[in-house]
Amino acid sequence: MSKTMIEVQNLTKYFKTPKGMLHAVDGVNFTIDEGKTLGVVGESGCGKSTTGRCILRLIEPTDGKVFFEGQDVTAMSSRQLHDMRQKMQIIFQDPFSSLDPRKTVAQTIQEPMIEFKIVPKDQLHAKTRELMDMVGLAGRLINTYPHELDGGRRQRIGVARAISLNPKFIVCDEPVSALDVSIQAQILNLLKELQRDLGLTYMFITHDLSVVNHFSDDIAVMYLGQLVEKAPAEELFANPIHPYTQALLSAIPIPEVGGPKRERILLKGEITSPVNLPDECRFAKRCNYSCEACRQSDPKLVEIVPGHFVACHRMNEFINH
Repeated sequence: MSKTMIEVQNLTKYFKTPKGMLHAVDGVNFTIDEGKTLGVVGESGCGKSTTGRCILRLIEPTDGKVFFEGQDVTAMSSRQLHDMRQKMQIIFQDPFSSLDPRKTVAQTIQEPMIEFKIVPKDQLHAKTRELMDMVGLAGRLINTYPHELDGGRRQRIGVARAISLNPKFIVCDEPVSALDVSIQAQILNLLKELQRDLGLTYMFITHDLSVVNHFSDDIAVMYLGQLVEKAPAEELFANPIHPYTQALLSAIPIPEVGGPKRERILLKGEITSPVNLPDECRFAKRCNYSCEACRQSDPKLVEIVPGHFVACHRMNEFINH
């Protein structure tokens, strides 16, 4: 039986704005099993990255709890959190702004190892070479600076830095979205190999559904700070229930010359403001199936079959259909 590594309970993050409280993340619940990948998808501004950063406490949550191997991360002191950083890491989206332009490849990779005293000083150089080899960086680049390298090599530095502390859990915050398509495939393959070799657990944040389908064990779909659907990847693609998930999947082209085309579901209507949200379904204004119940209360996430969760007032109709 799989062991739960990450458990998120009612995670909430609000930001104060001149017009009121912005609901960036609102009551999110999920678990990630050891050695597995949870893909988190949704359009820009839906709260994917904020969720990941709240889990690591790079941003302090407004409410809720995050457990790492049964330990409450949200209740940890600064000292405890410092020690926990060794086990929980992040790979950032932008491989240029996330690297210090004044540090060489070696200095960037060595910095966390020096902070946490992972290896003796006399072994730092050898360990750095080993990490560079693991992520596919040529040894000749050890003294180069980020501006001298392309996006793919910069992201490999970010990956090497993340795994230098021998972590168990990594938040991959859209790690390939800033890269060329051909380079994206290389980085995804690298992350898969590292997961297999090092036993890593991932939270993989992306807006690319075709990528998340091949990379993830489970997929969580977010809309305006909430989970609207979560299921095993194969189940979600075969049987999407929520109208928003259906619309997202309809946009993926079928890679077959002369083959069938998906009927595209176009979303119309106004996007609900995330500030001072009313108690109604946040997708109602864009949904072709919205009813009176949708405008009267916010649907809760319900498990319809083992492992498949949906938040929709009319989901029973879609299931039967």
